[in-house]
Amino acid sequence: MRLGAGGGREGEGVVGVTSAKLETKALKAKRPGFSEERYNETSYYIENGLRKVYPYYFTFTTFTKGRWVGEKILDVFAKEFRAHPAEEYERCIKSGTLTVNYEKVDVDYRLKHNDLLANIVHRHEVPVTSEQIPIVHVDEDLVVVDKPASIPVHPCGRYRHNTVVFILAKEYNLKNLRTIHRLDRLTSGLLLFGRTPKKAREMEQQIRTRQVTKEYVCRVEGEFPREHIECNEPIEVVSYKIGVCKVSPTGKDCRTEFTRLSYNGKTSVVLCRPHTGRMHQIRVHLQYLGYPIVNDPLYNHTVFGPNKGKGGIVAKTDEQLIQDLIKIHNAENWLGMDGDAEYSMFKGREKTDNDEEGGSQRNTPSPKEKSPSAADAPRVTSPPALIAQSGYASPKALTSSLDIQPSMVGAEAVPPKTINGCSSGLVGSDGLGVVSAGTQTSEGSRDYGYQPRLMTVDEHCYECKVRYRDPKPRDLVMYLHALKYMGPGWQYETKLPEWASEDWKEPEDDH
Repeated sequence: MRLGAGGGREGEGVVGVTSAKLETKALKAKRPGFSEERYNETSYYIENGLRKVYPYYFTFTTFTKGRWVGEKILDVFAKEFRAHPAEEYERCIKSGTLTVNYEKVDVDYRLKHNDLLANIVHRHEVPVTSEQIPIVHVDEDLVVVDKPASIPVHPCGRYRHNTVVFILAKEYNLKNLRTIHRLDRLTSGLLLFGRTPKKAREMEQQIRTRQVTKEYVCRVEGEFPREHIECNEPIEVVSYKIGVCKVSPTGKDCRTEFTRLSYNGKTSVVLCRPHTGRMHQIRVHLQYLGYPIVNDPLYNHTVFGPNKGKGGIVAKTDEQLIQDLIKIHNAENWLGMDGDAEYSMFKGREKTDNDEEGGSQRNTPSPKEKSPSAADAPRVTSPPALIAQSGYASPKALTSSLDIQPSMVGAEAVPPKTINGCSSGLVGSDGLGVVSAGTQTSEGSRDYGYQPRLMTVDEHCYECKVRYRDPKPRDLVMYLHALKYMGPGWQYETKLPEWASEDWKEPEDDH
């Protein structure tokens, strides 16, 4: 083998890169996924009309960033993740809950390329509505649901089990679904999933090539014009990290049609037909027109200026807008940070200027909380060690680590349910679960009462030490609903939400 110009053997670099890629692939394979154990790692309970998740241990993972290479692991965490003091990260490293490549290291360990950092946390999820997820259509290739507001489509930020994909897997036996498109957490309505890669690609292609017609309905402030309105203002993403957009001449082409359906003297119900698929397109165009969605927590706000961004006028720089948005609103409530894995990584709850107010989902204690205090729950002194082979602790490993009975782990794992003689757990000849729109059950058909024995408390967990108030109904919904989707040879539609009826009045009492 000939020597290269740098003195090394020619081809050695290629071999090194290939080896590194294989190592990375092997490490990725160990990262937590949507396995059966993951679905059963915790369970739900219903309280105050909310679906809640019992806290559980979870392994967050991330590969070493370029700027971290050569730095001591403790220095990186102290500098990059300031939610906790350096002493807490030092404790995690020494106890083996913060590892490198799933192996325990010293606090002075210097990070290398391709190092996989993993941190076990006692994870608490944010509550969502306890409403069922209605199945609109299901066959061997496709699942269509009517997503309730407040439930994210897929795991992000502080949501994992309280997401559409996990609920469908745990309660309807609809697993390994491919996301075709997405809806914002607070948006309700039609949501399509592919059950096979081929169908998912086919539907994605139809959407990408604009063969799909979409209709949304929303309720906006004021009296929307009677005439047909078309908005063609370009939209620019101000920040991908927090998910904020604005109308800008340097943005991407957009087109949305609006038609008023009704007006009740204060607000209007509007039918929206987006012809492009930009982030927050409908919401931003309505803001621009001066008719923001009534309860849009982002684009119906004076943070954009006294006229709330009407006409695209924002009297501040993008940087200032981003800072003001973060300062005013709790990021975990509605900003796009929920979807930023790196931002969420190893991150505890940060205090914001809004923490003293009652405006966000979970940031103030409530004396009316019905759940028992931390003192009533089983206490855990330390989380289980990482399992090197799998990359996460199994329910069996958890039982031995926590010194609890096996029945306490995965006790609420949902068995195949039977309705009208049909079981949602049946498997077809192609290996896919056989589920029909009629196999849904109501909340009352299963025991979702609070079970103290399933609640654990970790003495090092910040969330365990703070009791949060429950979100009010108004915190869980935005008056924007995906009503109808039509494509080549297919069409799906939901019924109108209650707030879209002509004589609807804004509720005065949120309780």
